[in-house]
Amino acid sequence: MDFQPSARILDLCGRIREILDRDVLPLEPDFLTKGFDAVKAPLDVVRGKVKAAGLWAPNHPVEYGGMGLDLVDHGLVSEVLGRCPLGHYAFGCQAPDAGNIEMLHLYGTPEQKAEWMPRMVGGERSCFVMTERDNSGANPIFLKTTARREGDEWVLNGNKWFITSAPGCVVAFVMAATDPSAGPHARQSVIIVPGGTPGFIVERNTPVMGHANTDLFAHCEVRFDNCRVPYSNLLGREGQAFHMAQARLGPGRIHHCMRWLGICARSLELMCQHASSRVIGEPDRRMAESDIIRAWIAEAAAGITAARLITLYTAWRIEKVGAKEARNDISMIKYHCAEVLQKTVDRALQVHGSLGMTDYTVLAYFYREERASRIYDGPDEVHKLAVAKRVLSQGGKL
Repeated sequence: MDFQPSARILDLCGRIREILDRDVLPLEPDFLTKGFDAVKAPLDVVRGKVKAAGLWAPNHPVEYGGMGLDLVDHGLVSEVLGRCPLGHYAFGCQAPDAGNIEMLHLYGTPEQKAEWMPRMVGGERSCFVMTERDNSGANPIFLKTTARREGDEWVLNGNKWFITSAPGCVVAFVMAATDPSAGPHARQSVIIVPGGTPGFIVERNTPVMGHANTDLFAHCEVRFDNCRVPYSNLLGREGQAFHMAQARLGPGRIHHCMRWLGICARSLELMCQHASSRVIGEPDRRMAESDIIRAWIAEAAAGITAARLITLYTAWRIEKVGAKEARNDISMIKYHCAEVLQKTVDRALQVHGSLGMTDYTVLAYFYREERASRIYDGPDEVHKLAVAKRVLSQGGKL
């Protein structure tokens, strides 16, 4: 396998990094201390520059205004954008919209795609509505929200939570039980619910470790109270939600893991910069001279490099043999990269001491927001058990 990126993608990543460093990173301090609303207007200007430069929506279909990059190339782009919490939004490839667009493109009818794809790829927000407070997201067969057919309509009822970007979304993709009597993996369907539909109620933003984010970064509790949409708003076939969710998650994990590696790279850079400038003894002895700090830096460098290679290999595998055949690889990168992420950010924060606990650097934000990496898209433990089961059944062969 040739690990050398093409000249095209190297040039592309360089152009993206230039805009990110020049136009997006300067907005980060206000975002961290004042919130998203404080930077939305200048971010809109940046998004206009990105579109004018032909760098918008790198992973989305060309026919809808994206660049059409494959998984490996977009993985490299995602790593660059992950350096800043605002990066993916500035370039039109943020979650959960990216996964929603992929899912709609795969399973939507021509009418559904014509209605929603141009708006979503163009930058309008959407949300994926699955998880529930009292039912495990790790095993969604127990989800209770229902969509009952009445004539030519679906009637939705139930409660969901941790629904990212629900406020102001133009459309929601709702996982709901359409046939509770069916087999465990055939009960759920995906229903398209336009934002603002009566009965689709965003109740509150869920505070995360003391912070209640708004808009782009809000994790919300939503309620469906006799919410009615046309029967034609069914995405794919009835009972196909689990299949669609799995198809959505394979590429999604590549996006997440490469974004996490961008976070790791930024954290390592901050760790090195602080350790090299911080005086801890006489005469002018720097923190970077400590054997403990040097060991942490070396471990972080090795962890990031290994995680990067396994993730790009998995992206290549998905492109060559499909997500089903690459399911072990997909599970392994999820828990391996999440552990590298948590360890790297934690070490960088530790090196910064009390400064690391503040919002004067991005490290506290990374620590707070990315702890969930070991929980969402299935807890790490679930993925480890799945991999172990398959490896055992193959007698230890990989």
